[in-house]
Amino acid sequence: MSRYALLLAPSANRVYADQAARLATAELTAFLGYLAPATSEVSVTSLGGVEYLTFSGQLGARDIAYLSNLSSAYALFERVDDELLRPLALAPLARYDSDLITIPKYAGKTNEQFTKLVLNLTLLASASAGRMLDGGLTVLDPLCGRGTTLNQALMYGYDAVGVEIDGKDVEAYKLFLQTWLKRKRLKHTAELVPVRRQGRRAARRLEVSLAASKDDHKAGAVQKLVVLQADTTQLDGLLRGGVADVLVADLPYGVAHGSYDDEGGISRRPLDLLERAVPQWLPLLREGGALGLSWNTKVARRELAEDILLANGLEVVPHLPLEHRVDQGIERDVIIARRDVVREQ
Repeated sequence: MSRYALLLAPSANRVYADQAARLATAELTAFLGYLAPATSEVSVTSLGGVEYLTFSGQLGARDIAYLSNLSSAYALFERVDDELLRPLALAPLARYDSDLITIPKYAGKTNEQFTKLVLNLTLLASASAGRMLDGGLTVLDPLCGRGTTLNQALMYGYDAVGVEIDGKDVEAYKLFLQTWLKRKRLKHTAELVPVRRQGRRAARRLEVSLAASKDDHKAGAVQKLVVLQADTTQLDGLLRGGVADVLVADLPYGVAHGSYDDEGGISRRPLDLLERAVPQWLPLLREGGALGLSWNTKVARRELAEDILLANGLEVVPHLPLEHRVDQGIERDVIIARRDVVREQ
C-alpha cells in the first residue's frame, strides 16, 4: 500500500483552527470509509515540524478527486519514504470563484469550512454519494439564513433550495447574490415573487437561475436556486415533494435564529423546532436522502436530538466525534441521519 500525507488548510477562525486536526480526521475517515475500505486509520503526524494527517491505502484518480473536496484540504502528498513527499494534484469542485463563499461577513455566520464539512458528510451518507463529483444534485437548507450552505451547493455545481423566516436575511442574500453575479458578469436572472396558498399570500420566493460561463448558459447548463421566506415548520404546499437529495441545517443555538411558536412568538429552542420541523422536512427528501444537522449541545442533548430523528423513521449514521467549541456559550456538534430507500416488493 502507498502512504499519504494531507496538509490542512489554515483557518482564519482561531478557535476552529485549534480543533481543525480532530475535525478533519473525522471527515477524512468518512471519505476513506466510502472510497477505499482497505485504508489504514488516519493519524496526526508531525513532518518537518508541520502537522499532517497520514494514512495508507491505494488511491485512484477518482478517490483523489473526492478527497480534493475535503473542507480542510490544502495539499495531498504521497510519502516516498520517511523524508520525501511527492505532491498529488488536487482538483476540488469549484464552479465559481471562492469569494462567493468568503465575502459575506455578518453576525451569526457559520464558519464556511465547517459548512462544507457538514455538507460533505451528509452527501457521503446519502444514496447520492456516488454522484458527488458529477453535479445534478439538489441541496436543501430549511434554516438558510443568508445562504452559506446554499453558496457552497452552488460552488459544487448543484441546485439549492433554502427556507428562511427572516425577511431581512432573504433581502440581504438577494442583494449580495445579485451584486456578486453582476460583478462577475455571469448570466443570471433573480426575482422575488409572492407565493399563494389557498388564495392567500403565504410566503415570498426568491428564484435565481445562473450559469458559470456564457458557454454553459448557451448549452443550458444552468443552476437553479430558490429561497422561500417562510416558517420552516409550515411548508405544506410551498415546496414539491422529493425536491432535495440532501438536507443540511444549522439549528438555533439558543442565541439567534428560530421559528414561530404556537403563540406567534419566535422560539429559539432547537429541540422544539426539530420536533415540529422534521415531519415537514422529510417529504422534501428523496429516497436515500440524508440529513445533516449542527447545533449547540449546551442547550440540547445529543441523545434527545437522535430520539426525534429515530422517531421519524430516520437511521442515524455513525461518525467520529465532531463536537467542538465555538465560543463561551456554544459547544457545537453534528448529527447525520439517512432516509432509507423503499424497496419494491
